[in-house]
Amino acid sequence: MFPETFMADAASLTLSNTPVPAAQVVAGSPFTGSAVLGDWGGKELGVWQMTPGEMTDVEADELCVILSGSGMVHRQIGGETVQQPLVPGAVFALLDGEETLWVVTETVRKVYLA
Repeated sequence: MFPETFMADAASLTLSNTPVPAAQVVAGSPFTGSAVLGDWGGKELGVWQMTPGEMTDVEADELCVILSGSGMVHRQIGGETVQQPLVPGAVFALLDGEETLWVVTETVRKVYLA
């Protein structure tokens, strides 16, 4: 749990990027970086980013708030492909086991609770 005085500048936090594993890369040479900020009600609160490129992922239950960047997440929901825009201010949930395709055109940074 966070102290009452907890504050973080998620938009300017320095993250160390690492290459996306080759098995997940669809296009380009994307990197990801993250930082755990703490625990909130038993859930991990953190910041994550991805540089331009395309990658697949299998998600955990997560609430996301996009801070910056642009792109699209392609998701399978109810047997249909849904495109989730990655734009500043977008808020959405990802579901445990959901297979996604992240297509990033400008480095995306998000705050997540998972």
